[in-house]
Amino acid sequence: MSTPIGKKPKNPKPQKKVVAAPLLSNAKPAKKQHVDQPAEGGHEKLPWGEGERLQKVLAKAGVASRRAAEEMIAQGRVEVDGAIVTEQGLRIDPQHAVVRVDGTRVMVREELVHIALNKPKGWQSTMSDDLGRPCVGDIVAERIAAGQRLFHVGRLDADTEGLLLLTNDGDLAHRLMHPSFQVPKTYLATVNGEVHKSVGKRLRDGVELEDGPAKVDMFQVLELGEGRSLVKIVLHEGRKHIVRRLLDAVGHPVTRLVRTNIGPVALGDQRPGTLRVIGRDEVGKLYEAVSL
Repeated sequence: MSTPIGKKPKNPKPQKKVVAAPLLSNAKPAKKQHVDQPAEGGHEKLPWGEGERLQKVLAKAGVASRRAAEEMIAQGRVEVDGAIVTEQGLRIDPQHAVVRVDGTRVMVREELVHIALNKPKGWQSTMSDDLGRPCVGDIVAERIAAGQRLFHVGRLDADTEGLLLLTNDGDLAHRLMHPSFQVPKTYLATVNGEVHKSVGKRLRDGVELEDGPAKVDMFQVLELGEGRSLVKIVLHEGRKHIVRRLLDAVGHPVTRLVRTNIGPVALGDQRPGTLRVIGRDEVGKLYEAVSL
């Protein structure tokens, strides 16, 4: 029906807004709720098409096949930058992402190198020697010529044999050598004289040296006989000639010294003068030991 000219239409009655009641769920929350959103400092998604899929990165790092890596992700066993990831196909930047599987770091940067060297007796723990003496650099000369820049983790004096770590990760090398991270090192020493059990207590309690007190974390006598002893020492000290000086101080000069372990990396039956690429699990534990 039309409205007469000159007359205003009556205002219609305002419509009441109908607000839907919120849907309530009676379900109880899970005791442990997982959220894929990372905490502050966690992993952020890359723009579409950038980076590499997480399962591919894990497969390339030798963790598992892609299918097995997908199962690990689905089970919540994989962390990226401190956040658990369950999303399939997440893309990450292997150059910067910190990836862990079951809490152990996985090295996903292809250019990183981690090598165990069994340094022979008489060789210098340097990359070159002005006097022409045999040195560690001679053993890795081909790698250096190919453009790899390697750091040796700590030193062994010329008369000491055994495990040296070589890496091109400067941060890792620095932290492994820094005493604040207390990475244990294990030595086997042949010494003069038959070592009495009281010597172990003295070394564990601490011995005063010319540059201050020092002590071992663990001491064990392995063999006795013919005026000599074979002992095992674990310590995290890094001072020069520390093992030889400690044993000299308790009256048992060293005649042979071999470093067998640095943290989780063991020399095993590796022959003197040979190199071994350190395994994925060992590398992960090394980074874990120095909070990287």
